[in-house]
Order: sequence, then C-alpha cells, then structure tokens
Amino acid sequence: MAKVVIIGAGICGLGAAFLLARDRHDVTVLERDDHPIPDAPLDAWESWQRKGVAQFRQPHNFMPGLRAILEAELPDIQDALKNAGAARFDLLHPIPPFMDQSARPIDDRLWTYTARRPVGEWVFAKAALHEPRLTLRRGVQAVGFLTGTSSIPGVPHITGVKTAAGEDLRADFVIDVTGRGSPCSRWLAAIDARSPYEEQADCGFTYYTRYFRGTQPQRIGPSLMPHGTVSIITLPGDNDTWSVTLFAASNDTALKGLRNVESWTKSVRAFPLQAHWLDGTPISDITTMSGIVDRYKRFIVDGSPVATGLISLADAWACTNPSAGRGLTVGFIHAVLLRDILRQTADDPGEIARKFDEMTEAEVTPWYRAQIAMDKFRFAQMDALREGRLPPPPADELTRQCAALFASMTTDPDLFRAGLEYVGTLTPVQRILQRPEIAARVAEAMEAMRHSGPPQLPGPTREQLVAMANE
Repeated sequence: MAKVVIIGAGICGLGAAFLLARDRHDVTVLERDDHPIPDAPLDAWESWQRKGVAQFRQPHNFMPGLRAILEAELPDIQDALKNAGAARFDLLHPIPPFMDQSARPIDDRLWTYTARRPVGEWVFAKAALHEPRLTLRRGVQAVGFLTGTSSIPGVPHITGVKTAAGEDLRADFVIDVTGRGSPCSRWLAAIDARSPYEEQADCGFTYYTRYFRGTQPQRIGPSLMPHGTVSIITLPGDNDTWSVTLFAASNDTALKGLRNVESWTKSVRAFPLQAHWLDGTPISDITTMSGIVDRYKRFIVDGSPVATGLISLADAWACTNPSAGRGLTVGFIHAVLLRDILRQTADDPGEIARKFDEMTEAEVTPWYRAQIAMDKFRFAQMDALREGRLPPPPADELTRQCAALFASMTTDPDLFRAGLEYVGTLTPVQRILQRPEIAARVAEAMEAMRHSGPPQLPGPTREQLVAMANE
C-alpha cells in the first residue's frame, strides 16, 4: 500500500483521505489553517475560522449524487451528517401539480441530506481525528514539492512536499486538494516541470446571500430559478436553517445595491414562489461573493505527464460557477475514481498519471464542460436583457441541447426527472441527452413551444429590480 500526502483538509480532501485510508493506504492530510476544530456542529457555524476557504459561509449543497457515494462508501459519515442536524432535501417533491403524479424508478434517488458548509466540514474533520491510517495535521502549510528519481525520462517525479516550517514529508503520491486557489502550477514551475494545460476565465457572477433560521419553508418553486437578469437560489441547511441567494452579472452595476439588506429583502419578496423563504429569523447579514474563476487543468500534455507522483483533485483540478452546487459531489466522484485507479495500478506512477487523466476526461470533465456551456449561455442572456436586446441562441450543440432540456422540464414528468437527474449530480447531462426516449421527448416539447415559448415563472421585471436595488 502507498504512503500518501493530501494537501487540503476541506470536505473533498478529507473525503479522499477516508477513501484511501480505508483501502489501507497511509494518509497524512496537511491543512494550513490552524484554527482548532470546534466542539459542536453549531459552534462551527458561529466561530470556526477557515481563511483558506473563501466560500466557507456561502451556500453549499450535498447533492443526491454525493448522498449515493456516502451511502455506498462512507455510511458512517452519512450517519454523522444526519446526527449533526443535516436536513433531508427532496429535489423531486413537490412535483408540479399539473403533472402526472405517478412514481418512477428514479424517484428514490432524487433526494439527499444537506448542511451548511461549516457544519458539513465539521463532521468530516471530527471523524478524521479517529480514522485509522489517517493523520490530520492542522496549521501545517505545504510550500512546494520534493522530487526524486524520474520514472519517465525528462519528467520530474514528485516524492513529497516541503512545509513552511522546513520539514520534508516524503510520500509515494501527493494529492492536491487545495481548491480554487491551488498553487500547483507555481510549484511545478519551481521543479522545472512543464506547465499543465489550463483554461481560465472569470465566471462573471456576483452572489448576494442571507441565512435564516426557523421552520423550514416548503419549496413551491425551483431551487435554482433563472429570471431575467438575476437568478434566485433557495437551499435548506442543517438544524432548521436555510439560505436565500440572488445572483447577477458582476458588471451589472445597477444591481450592486442588493448588498443592502432592505433592497435585497424587497427584491426577494417580489418573487412569489420564493418570498416565504424570508419568513424566518435572519442569522447573517448579506454576504457577497464575486471574482469566482472558472478553471480547468490537464496534467497530460502532448501525451506525457508534466510530472509523476502528483494528483490534482476536485476544485484544484477544475472549478466552475458554484451556483449549481455540484462542487462537492463532483469532487467525490473524482476521489472515488482515483481510489479505484490506485487499486489497479499502484506501482506504476506513469500509468497512474495517464489512467487518471483518461478516466477524468471520460467521467468527470463532462460535468465541467456542461456547466461552462450553460454559464456562458446564461451570462449572454443576462447581458442581452440588461441592454434591451433579444437573448442570443445557444452557441453550440451541447448548449442547445442542455437549454432545450431545461426549457422543456415543466412540460413532461419524465423530462422533469431527467433534468433533476443532472441537477442532482447523478448522471452527466451529455449521457442523459443520448437516451433516445429523452431526445425524442425534448424535440417534441420544443416543437410544441415553438410559438408560445417556455413557461415563464413569476417575478419582478428588470425595471422593478433596479428600482428596489437602488431604494
């Protein structure tokens, strides 16, 4: 079995650590934040400082796809989440009343347990303290890679990490789970490795969020509802809490007033399907987040690894607009894939690098590509509506197909579930759209909507939003 160093003790880093430690690897997890783990889950929300996680108190969601992984691989962690107060969140129900209410086989998969990020991370961090073969070292900052004898001529082989305190930690594999701000590319340059292939762009959205406590609101509208030049997100949390988020284009200066509590509240009240989510006790001010970067890296360049002995996982590998709430689930899909590859090829660093790249492209990259496609489409819609132009058509086939599925979800109970299967991070949308029956139903629905357009959900006009944001 291998000796593994994981950099980053967020939820995905600790999830990967559990999977590998339970496969009898010896795992050390390094976390630069030194604030101690609180004694209780509610203390995590109130007092835990995680400076290395910019979105620590922004909305997060544990999707049905993650619940399925936890039930199969880490059932004790799932139980601990429930015991910490995680809420049951059913994506399917209530089914829109105008639809056929008959059950379908997938219905039992479209639910999850979810929690606020600090509470969810507390569960993983506490469990890590008692996990055999797993050592969690908080307050230890990795600052670069150690190298050894190359396994592929001309390709650096990473054999561990250096710490800020001057310690050399040797390992068979180093796994980077440091998230959106990963320093991996800089550290590779420092050992004269080639740069990974990289795509990067600002996703272009600003998020305005407030948290509440009380009796959990009944959901009567979509959890994520695009509407004109904004979108609104309503998410249950743990222990009778929830969050409400409005997000807009970052360059939409007319809506910057949403950071003001009164303007934000009036704006949310103008959405009939979401207004009742304000009927609780606020437990935060309006928290804002912007400057979120979409990034994708690939560590096989011209058919060869840029380095061996290194794995980049979850958001350190690729990250997108967080409004879809898939980051944690996609990170766990990635971690399970790594665990399975190490079972097959643990003794060949070059083969591990190639196989991990191959399987990442097949199983994980589709999630990234679909989200990027829809984000660009949504941003173009927002821009056009703000400027008084007709929204542009989808720019490519993937975007066209995704947009058609989402537009037709409310017209057909099976398309409704197909959309939720993707939203819930159970199956990539590309595979869902390849099903002949789904493709045929989408085409039929789009033809029926050719003249009437998709159903419009209620909410304020652009002019009303601008007025409320600037009162």
